[in-house]
Amino acid sequence: MLSAIIFIFIVGYFFIALEHPFKIDKAASALITGILCWSVFALFYAGDPLFVYKELQHHLIHISEILFFLLGAMTIVELVDAHQGFAIITDKINTNSRIKLLWILSFLGFFLSAVLDNLTTAIVMAALLPKLIKDKNDIWFFGGMLILACNAGGAWSPIGDVTTIMLWIGGQVTALNIITSIFIHSIVCMVVPLIYLSFKIKGNINKPKLNELNEHKINFTNSFERNFVFFGGVLGLLFVPVFKTVTHLPPYMGMLLSLGILWLSTELLHKNKKIENKLSLSVVGVLRKIDTATIFFFLGILLAVSCLQSSGILNSVANYLNNTIGNIYVINVVIGLLSSIVDNVPLVAGAMGMYPIDEFGVFAQDGIFWEFLAYCAGTGGSVLIIGSAAGVAVMGILKIDFIWYVKKISFLALLGYIYGALTYILLGLL
Repeated sequence: MLSAIIFIFIVGYFFIALEHPFKIDKAASALITGILCWSVFALFYAGDPLFVYKELQHHLIHISEILFFLLGAMTIVELVDAHQGFAIITDKINTNSRIKLLWILSFLGFFLSAVLDNLTTAIVMAALLPKLIKDKNDIWFFGGMLILACNAGGAWSPIGDVTTIMLWIGGQVTALNIITSIFIHSIVCMVVPLIYLSFKIKGNINKPKLNELNEHKINFTNSFERNFVFFGGVLGLLFVPVFKTVTHLPPYMGMLLSLGILWLSTELLHKNKKIENKLSLSVVGVLRKIDTATIFFFLGILLAVSCLQSSGILNSVANYLNNTIGNIYVINVVIGLLSSIVDNVPLVAGAMGMYPIDEFGVFAQDGIFWEFLAYCAGTGGSVLIIGSAAGVAVMGILKIDFIWYVKKISFLALLGYIYGALTYILLGLL
């Protein structure tokens, strides 16, 4: 049974990776892979027949939270875009230099991820890129580098990445310590590839022409409406971590509340306009532009990975690492690299279950194992584009090819990841 599940996962992964040569949308491959993995698990599991169903229900709660969060964030971003709100940012970025723009956007994504989270920031930044850059290859390259920046920015913040949130809520790390302990290494993870590229890439980007940017000539929005929706959307996104901290409810609840308030606000804002002019500026109209295929792609990938977890495959991998390697630094580095293949959430969950919190030592609260795990799990997923939620979101929004990412970005992501890890180890030895 386990070998069949692994085989299905590998074949599905193969079709996702070669989406463009096969001309089969990755969402279809992901859905088939996820459903087939669970089907094999259900048909050949020898224990309690209800176990598989209960496991699926358990994972579906987590998966649904991510999908509702993603849907809410994408809708808010599309609503801001419909009102030309991103012009507030794009009008202030005047440089045409590739490398200068890359540094600016990377740092913007890095710090936004720490405040919002890496998934939300990736969605926002992916929506910004076509407003700043015309050529597809440049958009893809900047999108790939932003995945690195967003994941690095999310790793050092207690609310910046799902795995960091897990470690924070679980008591493995405290908020202030994770910020002070991981910040330098996360900066190194992002800056090293940027320094490398500073000697490699030159020239200017081609910006979209004014008439290409003006997509809303019919439903023109005035300055007040643009500012109102833009700042309303930004405040709504910033409200999500605050809502979670105060209420202890999942982040998707805060995201949907922000969407509901913005939805109501825009309905009142445009209530006196003609229906044909109002439609494209409303949430109802914006929902038609949401890339539903990305949602299904997320669903399929998360279903497949959750099956690997419930069937015990990921736990077997964790135990193998523990028994054969033993060194906590190496184990964390390997977990980070594995998170580029499968989701980092079950890997971190497995580590949390395998290593209970001790009163003293490397497994104590804020011990070096948990700190380094937060860094590795948060940034290692950047090595492959489907290794992180931010990567999957950018892949879906910008239609980035998996193989292209491996050729152009994976080395840079690995370079930053290794240098950040070495920085942590060396500073720990001092």
